[in-house]
Amino acid sequence: MKRITLAWTGASGLHYGLRLLDGLLAAGCRVDLLVSQTARIVAKQELDLNLPSGSAELVAVLLARNPGQPGELKAYGRDEWFAPAASGSNPADAMVVCPCTMGSLAAIAHGLADNLIERAADVMLKEKRPLILVPRETPFSLIHLRNMTQLAEAGATILPANPGFYHRPETVEQVVDFIVARILDQLGVAHSLMPRWGGDV
Repeated sequence: MKRITLAWTGASGLHYGLRLLDGLLAAGCRVDLLVSQTARIVAKQELDLNLPSGSAELVAVLLARNPGQPGELKAYGRDEWFAPAASGSNPADAMVVCPCTMGSLAAIAHGLADNLIERAADVMLKEKRPLILVPRETPFSLIHLRNMTQLAEAGATILPANPGFYHRPETVEQVVDFIVARILDQLGVAHSLMPRWGGDV
């Protein structure tokens, strides 16, 4: 069972993070979920979704959305330093920050590690494990670009939430799935969210 650390920060686009969680659980992955307080605000604003602050309650709410998924889900608070993601002695197979704020991206780029999300990302970089950051911002300032360049040089994958439209999406869900499919591809996780280019449609 592949273990993935998934972090939700307070950028717009939590729909991407939720759909990614669904895809990981559907593929039988174990997901360690880290949720910032601002992500909870975004969930309410964008999706009318209340994300409880308690880890057990949060897991129950999220699993109830799609019962019967073969994967496993655990959640951890921002200061749970005994979480597996906090130590290089027990790193996940990969980590995704989706959506990723520019503040979180900057903190990770400069190794601040002031909360569990930042520390978990720092662990991925130092242990040379896959780290995927999904910024949802436009336009990018020079500071943003320099931080992303520094992270790319350190081994992270920068995967902006810039969907394509060649598959002619008809719903918001299909637009979201374009990005989620790219993330799952980077993780090596099987999915059937959209047809492959040049394949059977």
